[in-house]
Amino acid sequence: MAVNELDTEQDLAPSKKKPLSEDEKRKKKIVPGSLMKAVVRSGGGDSGPSDGDQVVYHSTVRTLDGVLVESTRSDYGGNGTPIRHVLGKSKILLGLLEGIPTMLKGEVAMFKMKPQMHYGEDDCPISAPDSFPKEDELHFEIELIEFFKAKVVTDDLGVVKKVINEGQGWESPREPYEVKAWISAKTATGKLIMSHTKGEPYFFTFGKSEVPKGLEMGIGTMTREEKAVIYVTSQYLTQSPLMPVIEDYDEVQFEVELVHFIQVRDMLGDGRLIKRRIRDGKGDFPMDCPLHDSLLRVHYKGTIVNEENRVFYDTRVDNDGEPLEFCSGEGLVPEGFEMSVRLMLPGEIALVSCPPDYAYDKFPRPANVPDGAHIQWEIELLGFEMPKDWTGLDFNSIMNEAEKIRNTGNRLFKEGKYELAKAKYEKVLREFNHVNPQDDEEGKIFADTRNLLHLNVAACYLKVGECRKSIETCNKVLEAKPAHVKGLYRRGMAYMANGDFEEARNDFKMVRIFILYWI
Repeated sequence: MAVNELDTEQDLAPSKKKPLSEDEKRKKKIVPGSLMKAVVRSGGGDSGPSDGDQVVYHSTVRTLDGVLVESTRSDYGGNGTPIRHVLGKSKILLGLLEGIPTMLKGEVAMFKMKPQMHYGEDDCPISAPDSFPKEDELHFEIELIEFFKAKVVTDDLGVVKKVINEGQGWESPREPYEVKAWISAKTATGKLIMSHTKGEPYFFTFGKSEVPKGLEMGIGTMTREEKAVIYVTSQYLTQSPLMPVIEDYDEVQFEVELVHFIQVRDMLGDGRLIKRRIRDGKGDFPMDCPLHDSLLRVHYKGTIVNEENRVFYDTRVDNDGEPLEFCSGEGLVPEGFEMSVRLMLPGEIALVSCPPDYAYDKFPRPANVPDGAHIQWEIELLGFEMPKDWTGLDFNSIMNEAEKIRNTGNRLFKEGKYELAKAKYEKVLREFNHVNPQDDEEGKIFADTRNLLHLNVAACYLKVGECRKSIETCNKVLEAKPAHVKGLYRRGMAYMANGDFEEARNDFKMVRIFILYWI
């Protein structure tokens, strides 16, 4: 059995930009001869654990003359539960902080430690157990059972995850997603507590306390088809339908295979408008969703929830089998319908439960849908086309496209859909940031159109009661053209609505002067 003094001469000098960690500061206090290592049984592999690894080990402490001080092993009076630490995260004795990274998996080593390497260290971050001989030089026999890269789920290390098989994609379940998973649970000593690995996977709704809190937190870091072990300590072991009775466990190890989860979105945050993805689409969420105004093609079936799910419309039956085609952002379908479709992927099928105020109470109601009806739509997004890219278009083509969008905004304004109208006007204004007129005539057309759009936006703000924003938008026109009559008039109306009567009177007075001048 070879005995070696551990090489404590490490390059711990901090870079100019990165200060020393607390563990690195502690290591700088190590003096030669204070920590000795003897390999009792060799381990396997090419390297030892490093920062970010969870280490699992048994520890037995004796005095130099062999008197047992403490042990995790049941043979020596311990509870048989190995110790878990995450290097760089856990509070750990200085001798082990320095010594464990020198070990290989399966290795058994004896560390001879001066007091300053265990509980005798100045400002030791761990309190010594009662009657522990912290002033004595001691032997620590350590068996490194395993180590692996750990996903630290909670800062207090109460929930830690070990990935066995990587999953697919990037999305993880969260409230209120619906989850299917194979789950088994063991104590830290390997005793099986429960197993749900046959028949149908365990089904639960995320956020409903249907599995222990720590297990749910760990599953919330997993992706589809991932397999992992989730280590959960007692403070995160809450009662649930999965484990109705929680015994006095210090830790439970859950082996989980995430079979599938259904994306469930609470669109309004109050539980009234719920979208459930019942068939996955193609692409990455949300990058490949029609988030922007687009031409959409969907099949849908609408049912009335309070009438035993009576179908009131089905595109496959009532539309000669043809899908519904509509442009989003134009108020052509109920608001709850459009909000949900914007978060779908091509090929996805979703089930949307919608309250009356986001269905047909504020939208032209089909004759067979009663007032105040709660609606359920089954929607399949067949595909969508993004709006035309203005890049490369000549000036006249750009202005024609702008006029089409402005006209749509005008229609929405007349229908009282002021937010949708404003969005159309603002879309053109954003595109105008990249338009460069080539001569004076184009410049005048461009400036006049831009001013008109700003005033349209100001009108929308005024309609929804945001008078200050209406005034600020009018100012963008009047800063460039102080004698703009329509700009003065609209700002005067906004001042009046805001109670600024003197400012309104001044603007209306200027309008009268300019009109008389032109006459």
